[in-house]
Amino acid sequence: MLHAEGLTKRYGRKEALSDVDLRVPAGRVVGLVGPNGAGKSTLLNLACGLLEPTSGSLRVLGSRPAASAAHLARVGFVAQNTPVYPSFSVADHLRMGARLNPSWDQGLAERRIGQVGLNPRQKAGRLSGGQRAQLALTVAAAKRPELLIFDEPAAALDPLARQGFLANLMEFVAELGAGAVLSSHLLGDIEQVCDFLIVLCDSRVQVAGDVRELLAGHRRLIAPGGVGPLPAGVEVVRVEPGGAVVRTGLPPSELAHRTEPVGLEELVLAYMSRAGAPAAREREGAR
Repeated sequence: MLHAEGLTKRYGRKEALSDVDLRVPAGRVVGLVGPNGAGKSTLLNLACGLLEPTSGSLRVLGSRPAASAAHLARVGFVAQNTPVYPSFSVADHLRMGARLNPSWDQGLAERRIGQVGLNPRQKAGRLSGGQRAQLALTVAAAKRPELLIFDEPAAALDPLARQGFLANLMEFVAELGAGAVLSSHLLGDIEQVCDFLIVLCDSRVQVAGDVRELLAGHRRLIAPGGVGPLPAGVEVVRVEPGGAVVRTGLPPSELAHRTEPVGLEELVLAYMSRAGAPAAREREGAR
């Protein structure tokens, strides 16, 4: 679905993505997480063909992003803050979608608009945040793409609207047989709908993989007196008071400490903390 090799993007002297290697299998629902400024939007805009890499390569569904009109039709994109055209009615958005997309499914679009209670005559500028998100999602999905890409689509929604948006997202994924990439700060949303995780920090991919496999391959060591030497094949991700989060394929019985499973939030925070540690030490040294 996504394949990056040495992918780098600079804005002047600022490096938004640095030497990213990434391979995401087809048909996955991917959660892309990381702090502000980590490069998440840059990666998604590269995947949609809105930006060109500075160096390295990125292939989406086997081709260079936006390589042709046919390739553009295979990807649906909902940008940050779910933008719509305020002066267009809901029906205008569907007419525009039909004119621009050769595989447009008018029946799907009208059915979904009815299901979420949107008035076709209503101007988009008068819709609530949740309604705008549902309209943007419908327009993206009615293209019948193979890949749906969402950049923080539910960040500004209240909990009820966000729940409805995520439920509809998963219904579209199932109906279309499509893969999806969802960028979000809300780890609860990622845990609810995603089966593949990418943690992006400091312009680099810190960890990526199947969610179940990642959780199974990480443990929290309970070590009040300090972790001490560890067996070969154990990688310390983050040292914590009274223990550490580690990555290992060894069974818990071989780790010389009592262990606990880690949750998705603890896993993500461990890698984000590790990525931020060198920068923090550098700032401290500069003082």
